Amino acid sequence: SLFDSPAERYLKARQSVQRFTVAQLGRCRDFCFHCRYVVHSYNFFLFPSTLGVTDVEFTLSASSIQFLSHYGFDYRKFLEDGIPYMNEVQEKILSQHLIEGSSKVSSALDRDVLKKAIDEVTRWIAAAKEEETMILQDLSGYQMFEVQLVLRKALQNVWTQPLGDRKVLVKKVSPQHRQLLENSPYDCCRKELILLSARGFTNLFQILVKAKKPLVGHNMLMDLMHLHDKFYKPLPESYEEFKRNIHNLFPVLIDTKTVTKSIWKKCPFPRVSNLFEVYEVLCSSNLNSKDSVCPVIALASDCSRYAEKKSPHEAGYDAFLCGSVLLKSAHLLLCRSTDDAVEADPSFSQYLTVLAEYLNKVNFIRGGVSSINFSGEDAPCEHPPALVVHVRGWPGLNERRIYEEFKALCRFDVRQLSKNQFILLSSTFKHVRLVLRDYKHHPHLRVSVYRHWRHSPRVNCLLQ
Repeated sequence: SLFDSPAERYLKARQSVQRFTVAQLGRCRDFCFHCRYVVHSYNFFLFPSTLGVTDVEFTLSASSIQFLSHYGFDYRKFLEDGIPYMNEVQEKILSQHLIEGSSKVSSALDRDVLKKAIDEVTRWIAAAKEEETMILQDLSGYQMFEVQLVLRKALQNVWTQPLGDRKVLVKKVSPQHRQLLENSPYDCCRKELILLSARGFTNLFQILVKAKKPLVGHNMLMDLMHLHDKFYKPLPESYEEFKRNIHNLFPVLIDTKTVTKSIWKKCPFPRVSNLFEVYEVLCSSNLNSKDSVCPVIALASDCSRYAEKKSPHEAGYDAFLCGSVLLKSAHLLLCRSTDDAVEADPSFSQYLTVLAEYLNKVNFIRGGVSSINFSGEDAPCEHPPALVVHVRGWPGLNERRIYEEFKALCRFDVRQLSKNQFILLSSTFKHVRLVLRDYKHHPHLRVSVYRHWRHSPRVNCLLQ
């Protein structure tokens, strides 16, 4: 419903985030020297590992798979080479699992791999001599650790060591030698090393949190929810707690959607609907004479392909677009804020100064407020009144046909109220006034402002 408060919409989005995983994440670093920024953009494929007794589940809709396939998403790389990650709750479960020395596995694939490895080692060790070795192959992710832990627990005269390239070396040793190796600081199966490996991309997330640098995104509310849920903690029930947690993790947020929405209201730019269109407009627009020193954004050699072709919805490319939009928008605001010519090499701190009113304000789609303030109180919600449509002499109308009827004029959410009545919900006062005016004398549809005591079927039933 368009009448949802930010807190209500957060709870609905929370359910969605918990069903999905992060597949890609891009990072953009900008270095300034005389108004020149060199962009280093990266793509990371992430895939949750099976961690002992914890098997992460997530859901993909058919339309999502089609969307990713259309834009060339590499599913093989995602599944086979995806970097693992975990939040604090999953890390505690794994840590307890390691302390207890449990050998439980949660997936049929892991059970089959373990059984095959144990059978191979058991057959080999009976005839093997001390210091002889064998190699187990085709192990992936957490299987590398699980196989070693199980073998060491089951057999007191073996030692294991990862070789890389999905291989594990198994060596027959004496019990005395085994004891010395277990106490060695070079043992790759120490608890802290297993946890470090299992954290995977979460280690980078923790580095970003410690750095306390501005975090930039475009229309980034769902991104922040994913970051919280996948790398920090499961999303809390409380909307206020979610805001507080995000602000503690990232004290400075910049949403380029919020920034550009404000610029669009002040400048005669064409209407745009996505990040790529925003970038195109800012690159092609002849701003004014003072903007001749607009920052030069150069692509580093490792992402020069983005200069040759567009890669929409690829994480590294989106990161490049987002950083570019931020710099160009900030420069435009700096030019508008002064009557004097802008110096030849404005510093990034000057950009942050003109962006101050937008900091920590993240765009809020289709709601009673335009943005969520992560460093303070949200603006009061102002909801346009709901409209009620009473149908006369037009049989067979349903929500879809009512939606199509008003779609040409403006967009509404439609809900059926009774057999011949429908509720229209909009987030814009202008659309409400427009429909009330244009449908004032419609022969079949009578539109009026919804009044609970007049139009509610329950109230009418009670009065009757």
